[in-house]
Amino acid sequence: MSRARLVGVLGGMGPAATVDFYGKLVEETAATCDQGHVPVVIWGDPRVPDRSLSLLGGGEDPTPYLRRGVEGLKQAGCEVLAVPCNTAHAFVPRLAEEAGLELVSIIEVTADALAADGVRAAGVLATSGTLRAGLYADALRRRGVAVIEPDEPGQRQVTAAIGAVKGGGVQPAHRRALAELSRSLADRGAERVVTACTELVLALDRSRVPVPVLDPARLLARRLVEVALGAPVSTAVGTGAP
Repeated sequence: MSRARLVGVLGGMGPAATVDFYGKLVEETAATCDQGHVPVVIWGDPRVPDRSLSLLGGGEDPTPYLRRGVEGLKQAGCEVLAVPCNTAHAFVPRLAEEAGLELVSIIEVTADALAADGVRAAGVLATSGTLRAGLYADALRRRGVAVIEPDEPGQRQVTAAIGAVKGGGVQPAHRRALAELSRSLADRGAERVVTACTELVLALDRSRVPVPVLDPARLLARRLVEVALGAPVSTAVGTGAP
């Protein structure tokens, strides 16, 4: 087996999503023993200021906190950077370049998968900051994939569900609202629904959505296995499930 590359995970945004992501990285690795898994250093700092609020102009700049995490991972010997927070990708590409780390972007991995599967239109559930920054809109439109986003009332429901996951208080009402919103995106022409915030996959019941639901965190995990271990993986979208 070729030399495994040490992966740095810039996490804590939020903690539950970071735990979920690492579990998916383990699941997506075809290992038969401990030594066959991806070597990882996780920087889990939940003190990073709200990325979405910063992008919307009402919050502290998270860049210094993110830079400290990236530099810490670099000092730990990491070669590859993964960030299981979609909104943070408005800030981290420049920081990864400064540190000389290869960033495996959750945005680009997801856009690649949608394009490879021939998807023409995708519904995107994300933080308001991710939508305002156009992170998915830009990546998908470069690949010829149309983007369908929630209306304003729907976006408020998304924000409420994200907050519930972060606070450990997801209720059936949050799950129902996300399912109904996902169905409305499908009614508007979405062939896939992208849970473009790593909290949302923990709150959405995909069995209640009439089109496949994409989990960018799982797609990121699959790509990291390939990058870190040199193991070929499929880029097909499917449902994002194991």
